[in-house]
Amino acid sequence: MNLSFFIAYRYFRSKKKRNFITVLSRISMIGVAVGTMALVIVLSVFNGLEELVRGLYASFDAELKIESKLGKSFLAETEWLESISKIEGVEVLTEVIEDNALFKYRDYQHLARLKGVSDNYMEQGRFEKGFTWGNLSLGSENQPKAIMGRGVGFFLSVDLDNDMDLLQVFYPKAPRSAGSIDPSQLYNKGILKPGAFFSIEKEFDDNFILAPIGFVSNLLNYGQKRTALEVKVKEGENIQNVKSRLISFLGEDYTVKDTDEQHAQILRTIKIEKLFVFLTLSFILAVASFNIFFSLSMLAIEKKKDNAILFAMGAKESLIRKIYLKQGAIIGLSGAVIGLVLGFLVCWIQDRFGLVTLGISSSIVDAYPVKMIWSDFFWTSISVFAITFFASFRPAFIASKVTPTDL
Repeated sequence: MNLSFFIAYRYFRSKKKRNFITVLSRISMIGVAVGTMALVIVLSVFNGLEELVRGLYASFDAELKIESKLGKSFLAETEWLESISKIEGVEVLTEVIEDNALFKYRDYQHLARLKGVSDNYMEQGRFEKGFTWGNLSLGSENQPKAIMGRGVGFFLSVDLDNDMDLLQVFYPKAPRSAGSIDPSQLYNKGILKPGAFFSIEKEFDDNFILAPIGFVSNLLNYGQKRTALEVKVKEGENIQNVKSRLISFLGEDYTVKDTDEQHAQILRTIKIEKLFVFLTLSFILAVASFNIFFSLSMLAIEKKKDNAILFAMGAKESLIRKIYLKQGAIIGLSGAVIGLVLGFLVCWIQDRFGLVTLGISSSIVDAYPVKMIWSDFFWTSISVFAITFFASFRPAFIASKVTPTDL
């Protein structure tokens, strides 16, 4: 026997049966309200986390990314790049060469992702979310600089204020002679000056170092080849429309991915978790709705003679069922409205004032992010109404089977 039913039962022992049913109905309404409020709050938190992940990735990734379907790299001639830049909606086109490389700083070594970008990389609004230290510059041709993830800088113990020690970059190559024993023929070597750190998300912080594309092209012997092109869409333009224009221009040999498609797996994981949380809380709400079943069952027992009188006066079974179903609907609707309003207020307060914090001083956001989506309110309401209907159906069916002989 659940706690709410026990409380109502104790109340029944000291009051009339009518008061017992009233108390049980109110407890049912409160249970529905609390369950609905919890459902709205949890779904809004998941929406906030999803939006936060999108924002963090957008600080490092491009709005649209062009890659080759046929191989790791593709030839990017100047005229071809200019044609892409002139496509309607394209504001900034950044060339990218990306590959793994070995980095050495003093006596420390670390394998990370070297990403060479053209000079207009910062014009795409990168690192707007997150933290940065130092000068966000890629340097010059004579003195190229590196913008490093904070995790990479930690692994290598990089000191930005030290102008004496530089970052060495090693990339493997095929030796000129198969019988060569000269180690220098097995790799290309380059020198970068550490210029800045960035901190966005652990995946990026621990694995990426940005450098000028000219430096990376020479180190990797890429020439005019590129591994990707990153596109910033003009303000006011629809990203999907620009994506369609790029696909039409590039043909079937290239893929064009938006931010969500670049990280489809993690976003899909968040959506699946949100779905399972919704189902779990809906199940808990269904358990709480047993109070509706109890209250309507007691009402059907108490009003048994009244129902028989209605039948004797010519009432049909459908009328009696509707009476009890509407009684259950009133309880469920009242609880749902209260829960939706309370859930909205809690989420609004959290979004505006951030009362519930993450408890992590170094986090990008101080409080749990929330984002209210009206579709969540809609499906929560549908879930509550469906649960209320099923909880009310059995008592309504029993009440409709009373006969005039029961008087």
